[in-house]
Amino acid sequence: MGNTKGTTMARTTLKSRSGRKLYAKRSKTGQFEDIQTYSRAHGQDVKRSSAAERAAAKKKATKKKTGRKKASKKRAS
Repeated sequence: MGNTKGTTMARTTLKSRSGRKLYAKRSKTGQFEDIQTYSRAHGQDVKRSSAAERAAAKKKATKKKTGRKKASKKRAS
């Protein structure tokens, strides 16, 4: 489940009667908090970015900006 620091909730995959894949979110006590179709839950996960992804994007953007210096204009003598 990719949970290394304990910041995300535990999730369980289930099957509905009709055979659709379900995603069940559990609370810290282990009770089911929310049950969604897997496709909807996955879509929301893809839409949101993690703090690590935002930090990496910010680092990449600052690295791009400082890459080249502008050439100075020559003075006429």
